[in-house]
Amino acid sequence: MNTTICFIGAGNMAQSLIGGLIASGYNQQNIIATDPTEAQRNAVTQKFGIHCLADNAEAVSKSDIVVLAVKPQVFESVCQTITEAVQAKKPLIISVAAGIRSNDINRWLGDNMAIVRTMPNTPALIQTGATGLFANASVSQEQQSQAEHILRAAGITVWVDEESKLDAVTALSGSGPAYYFMFMEAMEQTAQKLGLDEKTAHLLTLQTALGASKMALESQQDCATLRQNVTSPNGTTEKALQSFENAGLHQIVENAMKASQTRAQELANELGGKA
Repeated sequence: MNTTICFIGAGNMAQSLIGGLIASGYNQQNIIATDPTEAQRNAVTQKFGIHCLADNAEAVSKSDIVVLAVKPQVFESVCQTITEAVQAKKPLIISVAAGIRSNDINRWLGDNMAIVRTMPNTPALIQTGATGLFANASVSQEQQSQAEHILRAAGITVWVDEESKLDAVTALSGSGPAYYFMFMEAMEQTAQKLGLDEKTAHLLTLQTALGASKMALESQQDCATLRQNVTSPNGTTEKALQSFENAGLHQIVENAMKASQTRAQELANELGGKA
């Protein structure tokens, strides 16, 4: 891919994608970023060797792909700074902002824009992310490939065929890292109550989580089978899993993910302003 990519906003997510693209061999001269803060612009330029501008519209005018990587709360106002440039250039628009629907982006930037809306997660910051993508009807096959290439710089990508499914992606992979952090936190605290020191409990918890994830990723078996394989009849693991079942773990997880999905829908309504 030899097109010019502009990142509006040079925060953590943008830097993760920029770093991943450069590491994969993408030409630094074809990457532009913008940020309102001079110190941030200087830091990004020094870190990646790319052009970093203060003027959003100027950056858009030089670009084939525009990645909107700003906070959802300022998304609409940022769009207002680039509407004219976007209409003149007609670039592919990629949004990494949570809760901003493609029809709202179209309304703010002008009709019939090619928009790919994405839902990345925080492990993207260390290139181990999981990102859901949705393309509106104006996005070509080539543009889909371009969007996928960019987001793959931060981890794996999956496409959904309906934008509403991004709310389910939010409930799963978007919010999911926090679920695992909470579970690991509970394991660490309990291990200390059982007599392990803090450092040992922390190390064993993290390595166990890493090992289980790696096994699941590399195995041809599903998670249920892997669980069964490590559960001996009447053994220690079985007793622990029975306790989870008695406490209603599956229902607890379902309730939590549905709550996350519902909140994602509410935020989209709030941030979009009007339908």
